[in-house]
Amino acid sequence: MAEQRRIELLSPAKNASIAKEAILHGADAVYIGAPKYGARSAAGNTVEDIASLVEYAHQYKAKIYVTLNTIIKDEELEEVTEMIHHLYKAGVDALIIQDMGIFRLDIPPIPLHASTQCDNTTPEKVRFLQEIGCTQVVLARELTINQIKDIAENTSVPLEVFVHGSLCVSYSGRCYLSRALSGRSANRGECAQCCRLPYDLSDADGQILIQGKHLLSLKDMNRGTYIEQLLDAGVTSFKIEGRLKDAEYVKNTTTYYRHILDDILSRRPEYVRSSSGKSVVTFIPDPIKSFNRGFIPYFSDEASFSNIASVDTPKSVGEEIGRIETISDRFIVADTEKELHNGDGLCYMSSDGNFSGFRINRTEGKKIYPADMPKLEKGYLLRRNYDIEFEKQLSVATAERKIAVDIELTCHGNKLKIKLTDEDNIEASSEYTLPSVEESRTPQEENQRRQLSKLGGTPYTLNSIILVGTQKLFITASQLNALRREVVENLTAVRLSSYKAEVSPARKTAVFPNDKLTYEANILNHKAVEFYRACGVKELQPAYEESPQPNVPLMTTRYCIKREFGQCPKQHPSKPWREPLYLQNGNTNLRLEFNCSKCLMSVVK
Repeated sequence: MAEQRRIELLSPAKNASIAKEAILHGADAVYIGAPKYGARSAAGNTVEDIASLVEYAHQYKAKIYVTLNTIIKDEELEEVTEMIHHLYKAGVDALIIQDMGIFRLDIPPIPLHASTQCDNTTPEKVRFLQEIGCTQVVLARELTINQIKDIAENTSVPLEVFVHGSLCVSYSGRCYLSRALSGRSANRGECAQCCRLPYDLSDADGQILIQGKHLLSLKDMNRGTYIEQLLDAGVTSFKIEGRLKDAEYVKNTTTYYRHILDDILSRRPEYVRSSSGKSVVTFIPDPIKSFNRGFIPYFSDEASFSNIASVDTPKSVGEEIGRIETISDRFIVADTEKELHNGDGLCYMSSDGNFSGFRINRTEGKKIYPADMPKLEKGYLLRRNYDIEFEKQLSVATAERKIAVDIELTCHGNKLKIKLTDEDNIEASSEYTLPSVEESRTPQEENQRRQLSKLGGTPYTLNSIILVGTQKLFITASQLNALRREVVENLTAVRLSSYKAEVSPARKTAVFPNDKLTYEANILNHKAVEFYRACGVKELQPAYEESPQPNVPLMTTRYCIKREFGQCPKQHPSKPWREPLYLQNGNTNLRLEFNCSKCLMSVVK
């Protein structure tokens, strides 16, 4: 049989508490922010919290990746170096980085993953990252399955791909709109989300074509139905977006993808899970019940290139409920088969183009009594973006993750020995000297099995018990319980000590695919300059954050406004818009440029 590929479900975490929930609900790995420089300024974590999380994760052979994926200023390099040493000592499995200057720092041999912020879109770029020593590469979200397959066939580094969550409209790492408009840099973890604002679209004559719509705001990604195709294309790690999301979101989405992957792995022996234990959850996952702007597979195939923007609202739209049939002064009647609850949040798009919502005070079948009666019209489509009963389910403990163990109890003379063997064939044992060896006048097998099987509150669950020569012996419940507790502690210690962290390969230089780099290479420190010089780059520009340039693309996107609104020249529109096209929001005026041969759109201030 061919060598099995170890598959990873990678979940986000804002903090260590949410990370533990991700692991309990089936994550094989979790990514979490470093104390600083983690591309989400509101999601930093202390090294102490991360160290505690590492120990918790490693007992399941789950991995902890720490994001250190902003670009770094010269005066911050010393602090970053010190932080990396602390994270290495904490046992972190890898750092997710953007700044290539990190390769030139005096750091320990911690594995480095290339963030999607590195603009990983071609086999040549990914092969370069592999050659310099990256142990995993996060691909750009915009790649089709065929493009991912092409990269996998021409490289050997494990590939990580986003499968769920919010989408940046720009290629990651190539967005400077927030920095240009607000002074807050996305590459420094401070994105102001200018892409979620409403804009007017006008043509070369100043005629407004579309007014007050969120023309750069995309729907959310959901590639749940594409997971097996992505596996076969060569993907190793399946990543859920959401380091700013709450625990309920992480529980729901992690469980959803765990179930999908488990189903595939159960019938595809060439793929194997990369961590231990089985999660048992108390709810049925449904991603549409967590925050979403509507779902799209986002360029997974040719059919998913259009209808990808969330132009009416950047807020969560939830699930469709049905249309309003009747309106009175106190209630409405909806054509729905959904069970609604007091406290649910419903939303709708009004006839004047405003996205609004209300809470349900009470329901009577299809009759809905709002807490405050809004202005509604017959025919409005209602959506539920807050399901109070689902949220209540997720607000309490909802999962256990257990590692299967076999227990063997033997007695030789007065020496009682217990051995645990877990699903990874890791063993631990303990011994107890009986003060005296007495045969019981009553059968003891049932009692011995009952005491030994008490594994509640531990990471383990019983697979089998073998009793050898103990069935007739009188052994007290306290003796058995003490022996069981001791061997469980021993097994956990052995599992942690036997955990094999990934070894970082030697970091090397390699020839970069281009010998000229623009501001889009995001070079902000002298170590990054040294790195690229050593890799053969002859000309380079400083990062936009250091030296803002006029009339350059502030965004490069695969999303195209012309295609979204039926104006793609490849589709031969009968009345094409007169270019150039502009986006306006208040005093902000942005010009749109189109490279139709490559299906790219640029946003220029």
